[in-house]
Amino acid sequence: MDDKLEISETNKEKNQIIVNRKYKFNLWYITNNTKVFKCTEYKTVKKCKSYIILNDNNKVIKYENKHTHPGKEYDASVSIVKHKMKNEIRKTSIPFDINPKHIYNEISEEIGLICSEYSSIKSQISRYIKKQLPPDISKFNEIPDKSEYYINERDENFMIFKNSNIIIFQSPFQTELFIKYNENMFVDGTFYITPIFSYQVFITRVYAPEINSFYTTSLSILNNKEQATYELLFEELKK
Repeated sequence: MDDKLEISETNKEKNQIIVNRKYKFNLWYITNNTKVFKCTEYKTVKKCKSYIILNDNNKVIKYENKHTHPGKEYDASVSIVKHKMKNEIRKTSIPFDINPKHIYNEISEEIGLICSEYSSIKSQISRYIKKQLPPDISKFNEIPDKSEYYINERDENFMIFKNSNIIIFQSPFQTELFIKYNENMFVDGTFYITPIFSYQVFITRVYAPEINSFYTTSLSILNNKEQATYELLFEELKK
């Protein structure tokens, strides 16, 4: 098979294949040793009969190229970008401490496709970020005191404080920078990435000369906007 094949995923996170960045194939069924994908146009008026069969190692066993329709490069590019963005989000231990627009710009430039505006996929990516929370949490008081999600790659617990209104995340390195440079601190309260069971995500940043950059030094989830909540937040950060 000389065609370019890329692994992607549907909006429901099911397996998808994109061929030549213009034809999309969704998983149809799986046997013991093979996976069969059908062109996404097979249920439309086009009734496309093209399909791909892969083995367990995702190697093409058969590609029936009988497309009855032109390729959709725009749709394919959107799927590729969303898949790559989700992969980057899955790699981080703190899904809220990322800039989706920055990831989008890097990926769009990397793959060299004319893609949709970020605004057209923004809501889907936001929902995906929120889904990375531990499962079955619908109320603030259900946030666990201990969790594997609180441990980073260096085996450090970065959840430093939790009560009925606040949960604060700050790694040892972030703590060091915060203590050293908090006289010139920048803060931001955002609602865009706020979990459905809380009121606000609150972020602190400082300028760190040793890395010549602004650096996020804490991320907190707040259950309300009362002054006492903010005061307690900064008391805990400055300990």
